[in-house]
Amino acid sequence: MDSIKISTTQNIDIDYEVSGLGERMAARCIDLAIFVVGGIIFMILMTVASMNMSGTAAIVIAIIFFAIFAFYDLVCEMMMNGQSIGKRVLKIKVISLDGTQPTFSQYLLRWLFRIIDFGIPFGWGTVALIAVAVSKNHQRLGDMLAKTTVIKTVPRTQLENVAFSFSLPEDYVPRFKEVLHLNDRDVELIHEVLMGYYQTGNAELIYTMTAKTTAHIAVNVPADMNELQFLETVLKDYKALTSVAI
Repeated sequence: MDSIKISTTQNIDIDYEVSGLGERMAARCIDLAIFVVGGIIFMILMTVASMNMSGTAAIVIAIIFFAIFAFYDLVCEMMMNGQSIGKRVLKIKVISLDGTQPTFSQYLLRWLFRIIDFGIPFGWGTVALIAVAVSKNHQRLGDMLAKTTVIKTVPRTQLENVAFSFSLPEDYVPRFKEVLHLNDRDVELIHEVLMGYYQTGNAELIYTMTAKTTAHIAVNVPADMNELQFLETVLKDYKALTSVAI
């Protein structure tokens, strides 16, 4: 399963899953379906209004419609944080390979090369399909040149399966009531770091996350537990305390 490292605001590197060919195709189909429906409505309105509309006015309206179609992806991705309507529905987004939000020039470059990726003379999407299927980060040509790719925006593990995916003894007593200063995203991030450690054994993730967490909730790691045990206890305490609050 291909992934890309993204540095969070807490300076923790988390692996996000790169969107596959099927999801990108489905998102593209949704976007095209929107324009098909819009085109049908447009043609009906043009037909109805043709009797009371000059030829010049009709041409202007047609130009506006096709301009919207041409610039749709560029404008949407810039205004919707790397997403079109189709991408938002499929919960995927465009992102730079270094994990940051793409710049205008990156959005522009990948948009310009849509002509080759999806242009009729180049097989009407064949170039993009082949590139996404065989490239390491599932990039079409425009992505390769702009140094972007498309990732899944949904966390691999939802919050309800993060803080509440394990059972606690009925007599469990939380050790750190300060965990209530954490929010849902903080807990997701701690869980992601733990999963990353379990899979890779990279202890640096644990040390960095522990330092950030202790500073955030203003506690020290007790002498009777190590950093890994501390983070695991934080998750347990969060579950215990938030369950009581609910």
